[in-house]
Amino acid sequence: MNAKQTIESGKAILGIEFGSTRIKAVLIDQENKPIAQGSHEWENQLVDGLWTYSTEAIWYGLQDCYADLRADVKKQYDTEIEILAGIGVSAMMHGYMAFNEKQEILVPFRTWRNTNTGQAAAELSQLFVYNIPLRWSISHLYQAILNNEEHVKDIKYLTTLAGFIHWQITGNFVLGVGDASGMIPVDPATKTYNAEMVQKFDQLVAPKGFDWKLLDILPKVLVAGENAGFLTPEGAQRLDVSGHLKPGIPVCPPEGDAGTGMVATNAVKQRTGNVSAGTSSFSMIVLEKDLSKPYEMIDMVTTPDGSLVAMVHCNNCTSDLNAWVNLFKEYQQLLGIPVDMNEVYGKLYNNALNGDADCGGLIAYNYISGEPVTGLAEGRPLFVRSANDKFNLANFMRANLYASVGVLKIGNDILFKEEEVKVDRITGHGGLFKTKGVGQRILAAAINSPISVMETAGEGGAWGIALLASFLVNNTQQQSLADFLEEVVFGGNTGVEIAPTAEDVEGFNKYIENYKSGLAIEEAAVKFKK
Repeated sequence: MNAKQTIESGKAILGIEFGSTRIKAVLIDQENKPIAQGSHEWENQLVDGLWTYSTEAIWYGLQDCYADLRADVKKQYDTEIEILAGIGVSAMMHGYMAFNEKQEILVPFRTWRNTNTGQAAAELSQLFVYNIPLRWSISHLYQAILNNEEHVKDIKYLTTLAGFIHWQITGNFVLGVGDASGMIPVDPATKTYNAEMVQKFDQLVAPKGFDWKLLDILPKVLVAGENAGFLTPEGAQRLDVSGHLKPGIPVCPPEGDAGTGMVATNAVKQRTGNVSAGTSSFSMIVLEKDLSKPYEMIDMVTTPDGSLVAMVHCNNCTSDLNAWVNLFKEYQQLLGIPVDMNEVYGKLYNNALNGDADCGGLIAYNYISGEPVTGLAEGRPLFVRSANDKFNLANFMRANLYASVGVLKIGNDILFKEEEVKVDRITGHGGLFKTKGVGQRILAAAINSPISVMETAGEGGAWGIALLASFLVNNTQQQSLADFLEEVVFGGNTGVEIAPTAEDVEGFNKYIENYKSGLAIEEAAVKFKK
């Protein structure tokens, strides 16, 4: 069956993901391969000191993204999307969307980017004996309670962005377990909210006399493959304002972007992991057992099928590196030489591999914004060297590439050295790996582990949530999610692997010791107000 026939016979599957700067839609065929896509650019707003997206922007973005997908289908195949085999919705995790009994939003959506929840996160971490990050929904809720915000008493529903969209297009107030694990900790044994922590929270806020208990307002938790409802007539109209799309389509549990990243890189099996490296970076390692104790720099979430995952999330990755590369672009323009950015990146990145393994003593701090893992509330990008260091282009670029995954290394050293976590395969995806072989080799040296990169990893989270919808409707053999991905989607393809060399590992370890010793320089720069 060709792509046009797949679409016209209603066999195609739609995945939609709300990223922080782009909403993306991907249509896949019965072989789980992308056949059409659409997108919509958007940006968060700072309103009353908090980062948000309006509900109007959410719906307009969804509709414009779907309209762009329709246009792509029309252009490529000269046909319309009338019916689909399945739909999946994903979005950036965490944050705070609170609604009253009329399903009216009580305060503007508070995204994961907000850091006003310090007191709440600290108190809850102590209460639960578990690391509760600033961006988790429970931190936002408890901070609103600590602030005596008037709206809290009226909460009837509390969810994430993916949960909100799914609820409004299906009528089902549910959430995939991976996304739910970024609201409040999930128990891997029960695959729902941790009962002991829920009870502790209810006891903590009982003196406030709210009409609700925590479980009353949270979405029901579902694992991958469970039925999460069907597209309603109202939902179809909200998605496709042209009126072509028919209701009744099954929709998989809504998931967070971390979960869809794991799916898109075939990293949901225990002892596998993935690293996403772009504007920000994070690593996800699927654990065989719980860690021995909580760590402030490691978040515990789950895969879309409920396995425990250790997540190291870094606010900064390639932004400062890109800024330096743009200087070389300007220099090339100054010489009157035509600029091909792929060539500029390729030449500079590959030249970095000619540098010393320890970057000749050079250090870079890529902190465009604050970095919780190293305890900095604000950032100042810095390049540091002493008079005796080997200052040349190869070492300069290598130092900046090391910096892009330096914080990631600090977090993962806890997992691999202190907790002795075992991993069989780590897959890299994102902009850092676009220049073949370079980002891979740098990351392999940083975490002393072989790194694989697959051609398909660039398809991203919209493809990942489409695969979860495919798992719901096409899993005829009743396989586990890990087996379905391994055998049906990826067919055993693990990508191209690069193993670390002893010289690179030793060099990166030397660099990171200098880096950690020099954090006082970064702290002093943050205190300096200009």
